[in-house]
Amino acid sequence: MGLTPVPNDQLATIVTSLEMRARPPLRPVRPSPLALVRWPAPASERYRTLFRRVGGPWLWFSRLVMAEETLRGILDNPAIEIYAATDRAGIELGMLELDFRNPGNCELSYFGLVPELTGKGNGGWMMGQALALAWRKGVERVWVHTCTLDHPSALGFYRHYGFTPYRRTIETFADPRVAGILPADAAPHIPVLAAVAR
Repeated sequence: MGLTPVPNDQLATIVTSLEMRARPPLRPVRPSPLALVRWPAPASERYRTLFRRVGGPWLWFSRLVMAEETLRGILDNPAIEIYAATDRAGIELGMLELDFRNPGNCELSYFGLVPELTGKGNGGWMMGQALALAWRKGVERVWVHTCTLDHPSALGFYRHYGFTPYRRTIETFADPRVAGILPADAAPHIPVLAAVAR
C-alpha cells in the first residue's frame, strides 16, 4: 500500500458513481416548506449564483469557470432540466439538475441544498421530487456521482434512496480557492495548503 503525494495547490478526491436500474417503490415523503421551481434556460449569472451558494461549501467550481458559450450550451439544452428549491419567500436554497441527453438515462448532475438546510429532512423531500422527475417514460437508468469532498452523509444518503455504487475513481484538480475562484474560507473542513490568490 502506498501513498501518492498531491501538490499543495491541488486537491484529490475519490468519486463514487451510483445508479438505479428500476424505479424505486413509492415511499412517504416528509413535507417540506420548499417548492421545486423549473428554470428553463436560466440567465447564466443567476445560475452561477445558485451554483456557488449551494456548491461552494463542497468546492463545486466547474460551472463557475466554464466558458459562457459552453455553459449556455448546457443551460439552453432542452434535454437538461434545471430546478431551484425555493422557500415561501421565493429565495433559492437548493438546486437540482437532470441530464437526459443520453437516451434511456437520467443523470442527477447536480443535487444540493445550502448547508443551513441539511439534516432537516429537506434532502429527502428533494430526492423524492428528483426521482419522480427522473423516472419518466423511456428512462431505464438514473445515476449520480458523489465524492469525498461532498457532505460526509452524501454517499449514505444516495444509498438510502436506492442507488447502488458501481464504480470508484480518483479525481485531482487545482484547488479553486488557491486560484481565487472560490473564497479562501470555502469548505473549511478541507485545508488550503498553498498561498491563496488575493
